[in-house]
Parts: sequence; C-alpha cells; structure tokens
Amino acid sequence: MELESTTLTMTILMTPDKSNFSGNVHGGTLLKCLDEVAYACASRYAGTYVVTLSVDQVMFLQPIHVGELVTFLASVNYTGRTSMEVGIKVITENIREKLVRHTNSCFFTMVAVDENGNSVEVPKLKPGTDEQIRRFANGQQRRAIRVELEERYKALHRSKA
Repeated sequence: MELESTTLTMTILMTPDKSNFSGNVHGGTLLKCLDEVAYACASRYAGTYVVTLSVDQVMFLQPIHVGELVTFLASVNYTGRTSMEVGIKVITENIREKLVRHTNSCFFTMVAVDENGNSVEVPKLKPGTDEQIRRFANGQQRRAIRVELEERYKALHRSKA
C-alpha cells in the first residue's frame, strides 16, 4: 500500500500538561505541534530532513480546551527548488458534545537539507486535482508575497541605518 506523500493527518488529545490556568491549550504548545506536523509532511514528501524557514498567517480562530481531540490536516501546497509550502488546517473535536470546529490555520515554509545542513532540491509538485491546482496557485501567490515582504523589510532596515 502506498500512502499519498503530499498530505498528512495527525490527531492529538489535548491533556492538562498542554494548558494554561484557564484550561485552554497554550498557543506555544499548538505552534510546536504545528511545526512537528509541517516537518512530518514535508520530510515525507521530500524524502529527506527538512528545517522550518518561516511560518505565515497563524490564525488562532477559537480556543482549544483540555480533553479535546485536535486533528492537523497538512498538505504540501507548493514546491520551489529546495523549499515547500505546507498548509495546515486544525480541526478540534469536543468528544462529549460531538462538536467539531475549525480552530486554526497556517502556512509553513520548509527547506530540504542534507546531513551537512546544505539545501537540496525537492521533487517538483505536480498537482492533479482541481483542489491541488488551486492550492498550488495560491501557494505560488503567497511565495511572491513573501519575497516582496522580505524586500520591503530589507529596504526598511536600510533606511534606519
């Protein structure tokens, strides 16, 4: 059986050790989980070790509570030469109330590296379905925005010097 290498689903039970005093899961705990999911998805796709380059648009839409199941739906949306955009949608389930809600979304840029930490090429993503084509085009647009934003930050930094 061959698994789809562009997607990954991971579910975690939110336990008390992941919460703050109000019983909500810490944002930092969720970010750590998101980074692990992005790593697993990107490294499986690339077939090599990957590192996190950036995280975009982490939207904490609703709190997550202790005792809830959290499912991370990850997909490689876009590939460059050595980098990949991994989109992650977070679905939270209150087990007792049978209530399911979308609580978070974000995009990670992951870079494939060899054992010496040098970037290596990743397989070109070939979107096939309408959804994959849409995600690829959106990922391409987000990459262009990231490049433009980086240039603007560099210009801002130069103007302060």
